[in-house]
Amino acid sequence: MIGRLRREVPGWRATALAVVAERSRDPFRVLVACLLSLRTKDETTDAASARLFTLADTPEAMRRLRPGQIERAIFPVGFYRTKARVLLGVSRDLIERFDGTVPDRIDDLLTLKGVGRKTANLVVTQAFNKLGICVDTHVHRISNRLGYVKTKTPEETEMALRARLPRRSWIGYNDLLVAFGQNVCQPVSPRCSGCPIRAACPRVGVTRSR
Repeated sequence: MIGRLRREVPGWRATALAVVAERSRDPFRVLVACLLSLRTKDETTDAASARLFTLADTPEAMRRLRPGQIERAIFPVGFYRTKARVLLGVSRDLIERFDGTVPDRIDDLLTLKGVGRKTANLVVTQAFNKLGICVDTHVHRISNRLGYVKTKTPEETEMALRARLPRRSWIGYNDLLVAFGQNVCQPVSPRCSGCPIRAACPRVGVTRSR
């Protein structure tokens, strides 16, 4: 199924985080874009990231900005005031505890306030090309819908996938399923009639589709 989905990817709209990573594998840019993306639509994340990076794209430059400057740059991302404070706090921590560089270990990233497992996994995979499985709502929903895992939370899904999914598929799994989830396997009324893996999908929990 992963192989078939990969062949379909070029025809789908790319995710905002994939666009950022393609432009630059800079770990700080990937980290910032991921923090901005939480509870925010892709098109909003992409535009906000671009505006912010014209002002600051390093922890040192970010720390020199006032909260209001960051807020204006990233508006209208969800919880933009809170995210402005998080970005300043993360930048301070990176400078004071990691010599201004983004760590490449999940456990270290999780010590940064505001960084959860989804963000930490995304940074190590997208910015450092290291093994990790980033699980967001799309990955959690689709992995269960396919019947590949049977879990209740994204963290449970991550651990189940780590135990079962072949390592060669870890890094690209999030980007693949997010694109699939946004374009075809949507939360409500998925586009099953045009799904490239329909024949192999048990459609767990699907009550209505197109």
